[in-house]
Amino acid sequence: MQLSPEKASLPDNVPAELVVDLNVYKPEGGNQDLHGTWRRIQATSPDIMWCPYNGGHWLPTRFEDIDFIQRNHDPFSMRDVGMPSGLKPTRILPLEADPPEHLGFRMIINPFFTPKIVSGLDHFTRELAVELIREIKPRGRCEFMAEFAQKLPIAIFMRLADLPMDDAPELLRLAEQSTRGGAELQASSQMAMMAYITPFVEERRANPGSDLISAIVHAKVKGNQISDTDMMSTLLTVLFGGLDTVASTMGFMAEFLGRHPAHRQQLIDDPKLIPNAVNEMMRRFGPSSTARTLSRDYDYKGIHFKEGDKVYILPLLAGMDERRFTDGWNIDFERREGDHASFGSGPHRCPGQLLALLELRIFVEEWLKQIPDFRVSESEPPSYGTGMVNCVETLVLEWDG
Repeated sequence: MQLSPEKASLPDNVPAELVVDLNVYKPEGGNQDLHGTWRRIQATSPDIMWCPYNGGHWLPTRFEDIDFIQRNHDPFSMRDVGMPSGLKPTRILPLEADPPEHLGFRMIINPFFTPKIVSGLDHFTRELAVELIREIKPRGRCEFMAEFAQKLPIAIFMRLADLPMDDAPELLRLAEQSTRGGAELQASSQMAMMAYITPFVEERRANPGSDLISAIVHAKVKGNQISDTDMMSTLLTVLFGGLDTVASTMGFMAEFLGRHPAHRQQLIDDPKLIPNAVNEMMRRFGPSSTARTLSRDYDYKGIHFKEGDKVYILPLLAGMDERRFTDGWNIDFERREGDHASFGSGPHRCPGQLLALLELRIFVEEWLKQIPDFRVSESEPPSYGTGMVNCVETLVLEWDG
């Protein structure tokens, strides 16, 4: 296959038949039909393909391979989760640390996401959700992303981090640039976030509190105070991780429920199904993705991975894989087929998953209580964004009465 100048040259360990002309950050058709586009790619491509854009990388498309790679940091290292490599101002901790180093940094943030701490946020989250919905309801329509999906998780995160609520819109803008912009924009947004957080770091150094930022500023790993670089890196992970992915997932869920009245009625008739329904939609719509870097040469299913090769992990492909999930393209609120890959697997499984599930569950519970019958606008169709976090960028919902 002849590759054009803007693409990476074909490495000698990549068979030509595995090359697919695909930019994972901008799949053709993704802005109009995001998941349908990925379904088509999965159905028509090799199980593990090589894509020439963004520096060149491998892309597994099936659950079995995605799950294997997520669970095996040797040789699929998390040391650089971006593509192309080398553009970030600092590594992202604990995400870009492999075991055993990973555990020390993970233990800094784990105490803020225990079942006890998360359950203690139920009342605050529910009150905020109810308030937002009551404000929206009389109008008979809303742009869901800006008026609800982005407001709820940010408010909860700002509470955990003890940051000014007025700063939330700017932090969300930086988080979106970091996960959906190009490589240069991702790097610049991280620099901007570092500049934003620095005054708060100095203030918490002098006056530590019980908040998440104070815990990171004063953290120790193996008895030693973490360096300023590692501290800032951990703060970036918390800031970016808490400000975008839940809102993105919430958008996909609201769109699905708005288009499927029978599924919506199923939850209204039996609210006990809601936790499983949330998990099922998380399986199907998992928005986040990360890259891995080969730490050594490795042979897998006839493919010779070379040290330094990049592998892009897109969990939504695992979630729609019908080799793993019966009728996996369709959503079944009573599904009982085990874990999905949307929160990751192995030691890097998302530490904030309990909080994410709480926020998503409360959204569904309270929205269906107050606006049980709603639909996606036909005159203003949704728009989607692609990148390291796939999302609904705009979603207009409408209802009567």
